[in-house]
Amino acid sequence: MASTIHRNVVAQRGSAKLDRQGANNNSIVRTKPRHSHPPGSAAPRRSSPSHGGDAVPGRVRVAVRLRPRNAEEMMADADFADCVELQPELKRLKLRRNNWDSDTYEFDEVLTEFASQKRVYEVVAKPVVESVLDGYNGTVMAYGQTGTGKTFTLGQLGEEDTSSRGIMVRAMEDILSDLSPETDSVTVSYLQLYMETVQDLLNPANDNIPIVEDPRSGDVSLPGATHVDIRDQQIFLELLRLGEAHRIAANTRMNTESSRSHALLTVHVRRSVVESADNVLTENYDASHLTKPSKPLIRKSKLVVIDLAGSERIHKSGSEGYMLEEAKSINLSLSALGKCINALAENSAHVPFRDSKLTRLLRDSFGGTARTSLIVTIGPSPRHRGETSSTILFGQRAMKVENMLKIKEEFDYKSLSRKLEVQLDKLITENERQQKAFEDEVERINLEAQCRIVEVEKNFAEALERERLKCQMEYMESVKQLEQKLMTSQERHGCNGFVNGCGEGVATSSADEVAEVKKLLEIEKSKRKAIEEELESLKIQLGKYGQVQAGGDADTIKLRKILEDDASQKKKLEEEIIILRSQLLQLNFEADQMRRCLESGSSGNAFPAMDTSLSQSRHSQPKDTRNDQKASVATLFEQVGLHKILSLLESDDANVRVHAVKVVANLAAEEANQKSIVEAGGLTSLLMLLRRYEDETVRRVAAGAIANLAMNEANQELIMSEGGITLLSMAASDAEEPQTLRMVAGAIANLCGNDKILMKLRSQGGIKALLGIVRCGHPDVHSQIARGIANFAKCESRASNQGIKSGKSFLIDDGALPWIVQNANNESAPIRRHIELALCHLAQHEVNAKDMISGGALWELVRISRDCNREDIRSLARRTLSSIPQFKSELRRLRIEY
Repeated sequence: MASTIHRNVVAQRGSAKLDRQGANNNSIVRTKPRHSHPPGSAAPRRSSPSHGGDAVPGRVRVAVRLRPRNAEEMMADADFADCVELQPELKRLKLRRNNWDSDTYEFDEVLTEFASQKRVYEVVAKPVVESVLDGYNGTVMAYGQTGTGKTFTLGQLGEEDTSSRGIMVRAMEDILSDLSPETDSVTVSYLQLYMETVQDLLNPANDNIPIVEDPRSGDVSLPGATHVDIRDQQIFLELLRLGEAHRIAANTRMNTESSRSHALLTVHVRRSVVESADNVLTENYDASHLTKPSKPLIRKSKLVVIDLAGSERIHKSGSEGYMLEEAKSINLSLSALGKCINALAENSAHVPFRDSKLTRLLRDSFGGTARTSLIVTIGPSPRHRGETSSTILFGQRAMKVENMLKIKEEFDYKSLSRKLEVQLDKLITENERQQKAFEDEVERINLEAQCRIVEVEKNFAEALERERLKCQMEYMESVKQLEQKLMTSQERHGCNGFVNGCGEGVATSSADEVAEVKKLLEIEKSKRKAIEEELESLKIQLGKYGQVQAGGDADTIKLRKILEDDASQKKKLEEEIIILRSQLLQLNFEADQMRRCLESGSSGNAFPAMDTSLSQSRHSQPKDTRNDQKASVATLFEQVGLHKILSLLESDDANVRVHAVKVVANLAAEEANQKSIVEAGGLTSLLMLLRRYEDETVRRVAAGAIANLAMNEANQELIMSEGGITLLSMAASDAEEPQTLRMVAGAIANLCGNDKILMKLRSQGGIKALLGIVRCGHPDVHSQIARGIANFAKCESRASNQGIKSGKSFLIDDGALPWIVQNANNESAPIRRHIELALCHLAQHEVNAKDMISGGALWELVRISRDCNREDIRSLARRTLSSIPQFKSELRRLRIEY
């Protein structure tokens, strides 16, 4: 016998109740944003408390939510269709009676199994929460069979995934964000109704709380319940964890954690609002800062969230012993609730609210003054069609119940008294401030006058001092000038006597000095003459040396020119030798082919010409013929040398360049030679040929060689780093010859198969270049294009699975999907095979589903799943169609079997 257990982890029960829905749901309901008003302003009043334009404002709104199939149902009901069919756009639900007939029901909202928790809250609970914030009572209740997701919808905490938060958590977030912490308050109580006893989940010791009714108003209260003030969301989450840990659950056949009690979360909201505020006029009719006391009001409202225990049938749930008594109690309380709903729906004179404690607690929610939203949860299994039908009919009857909405307001005398005291304190403070400001102004004026007097006195003293100093300077300057005049007069009288006594001595001294100067001048002239003669001699010697040197340079130039001519002639001879060797080997190869042809009795024109750039012709030759050709190229490679062959790629002779690139292309076809070619700079030389030469043959053969090298993963990254994809794109746009385009497409297709260069390949235009080659209608070219697209789609799918890439496929962004769909059923088997693989890889990711459906790719996937020749591709297409919800929905809508 299964024993009753306590729930310890909320997330475990949530996962058992309902499979977690994705946060990115395409249907998002946008509601009008709420604006909080300050405590001192009048609260905005709605003309009608209705939301959504309902014709009856107080009618109970009912939404139905379908749970997706769980693992047990997928196995047991694999061969049976769901018993319900949802039409959310029409807000209808069809319940199948059999394969031919069904019943149709309409609800206020129909939520599919893909509806997110956010959307459920927006359409079911948010209008009720907004009414609670406006002063109305509100109720949100979940009803349904056990295991259909009631607790997941209401009480999921979303600790691991915030998008899975339930109605309780989201409602408290909106309430806290709209309230003012200074004037408003929120309290919470959390109870369970177990075996007709009201128990406190926040205080397990309080396990029998009485229900008290007001004899005048009939309001129901629970005075013994624990109420906790809520200031932030974290406190509320802790209370929910505590309550869920104490709530009673058990393991049944229908649900591994079946709730055995009804849970009631009550949120009491107390808000302060102000109706109006009038200015008081003075005798001069001037508006004063005084205001007439306004009417402070208190709005008390509550939000009740009820998670009902699921109804169950004993023979299905397997309850026995004490669990059987629990099931009886649950079913009796739900039956009493159903009777009350029936009586209210039929406008009966007597409503049996007192038959159960559950109905007594919900008296205000059904037929009272609260705004009520009911969400009924159902499962898809046809085995539980009876329970599903009962749940739907309960919701239909609840939609007929009408409540009389009423705001509960009280006059806040305490708040008015506090406001008057605050206003009086403000007036006293303002008066004191003005008095203090007047005194400060008088003091400031006195200080300013004193400062000006001091400043004038200081300026007068400074001007007087400047005048005194100026007079002293002028007096000293006058005295100095008089002294200078006196000294000048005295010196003039003293010099006259001195000149007369010394005139003869000065004349004798001057004659000696002149003679000495003439002597020094003669010495300098003789030295200058000697230096000029020596300089002339050196010039003569330098001229002789220059003539000898000029003769030697002419001989050197002649010898150098002869050596250069010899080197050029030698280079030309070597090139001719290589060409002759290549032609000789080719003639020998063709002669051997002709001889084998004559010996076997076949015609000579059956052998293809030796064109080393065409890999297709190499594959069509016999095995021994290809071996002979490889031996010929290897012989040429050994005789000439790789570096010499690569140097001929730069030759000015076009014939030499063509033969050299053909030899390099044949060498690159062998994996053993590729490393040597790359290390010797062959890859760089081939890329240079694509960039520099416009000769069609050179570009074709060079592209073929690059395609051969691109089959090696190490070479692929080197090609990308040296701008190879850009050069290949240019060649693809310029070329018109099919063989050249085939080689270019083959090189790009090889690069498309490398995961590491996927992003860089696309950013440098590789995909667009590949799609540009489509203009050539040759099937071999289209085969290479299809191979490249298949390689890219495979690598992109692998990157998405590993989390490296997110978002829509680059192939779809670059416009490849129409060509893919057009050629999905191509007559050429290679093209068709590659396109089918590409379609399967693209379809594996849900972000591509919308574009593939609108582009017609879904029909091709269905054809592949049925008619493809390869079993692996056919199985992959079937798995993809069955795993993507959008494909399944579209096929179901079109009634297509796959």
